[in-house]
Amino acid sequence: MTTISTNLQAVKRRIIEACSRAGRDPADITLLAVSKTFPSGALREAHAAGQRGFGESYVQEALIKQAQLADLDLEWHFIGPLQSNKTKSVAEHFTWVHSVERLRIAERLSAQRPAGLPPLNVCVQVNVSGEASKSGCTPGDAAALCQAVARLPNLRLRGLMAIPEPGAGSAAENSALARRQFGMLRELRDRLNTEGLTLDTLSMGMSHDLEDAIMAGATLVRVGTAIFGERHTT
Repeated sequence: MTTISTNLQAVKRRIIEACSRAGRDPADITLLAVSKTFPSGALREAHAAGQRGFGESYVQEALIKQAQLADLDLEWHFIGPLQSNKTKSVAEHFTWVHSVERLRIAERLSAQRPAGLPPLNVCVQVNVSGEASKSGCTPGDAAALCQAVARLPNLRLRGLMAIPEPGAGSAAENSALARRQFGMLRELRDRLNTEGLTLDTLSMGMSHDLEDAIMAGATLVRVGTAIFGERHTT
């Protein structure tokens, strides 16, 4: 068994245990392997261990991997900040986009989605922490953006995504902060559903806080380091 396979099984056990504590069904949680900066061989190992969904943040890197792994049945999620000049490639080559924060980006994705493909699944990214360095629309702007995105013809609005503020306190304090901010996203999703939307996805939680995210209602957790190891940077 490879290290990646062993790590995947450990993450799945964490999800099962978190669901047990939260009184939730593990089948309701999707595990997305965040594979940005890792080589195609690492993704191939994860696929051999049963992983199908992979998250990428850099378009050109992702396109290379997609070509190298074209023999595998993989689901590609774009999870990074998306610039206007990259929307065409994303619309053509991904199944999900988690990082829609402006209507203009959503409009371009809709217009550039090839006719032969099903609607592109999208999440609106919300800046729940209010940090200036974080991507995402404000919670106050989210409802209008979601309603507008939901009307676009070649997109399927699935839900909301967030990255909480990194805590600087004790483990208990950081956990409480994460749960509050994850809870804001869940409450926003629930409110939008009472206003006529049908959002089924809360994309939140990563290697260090997936338990808090599941406790707060996450349906998809984005895990990189706990599966692939420390990220390679140059």
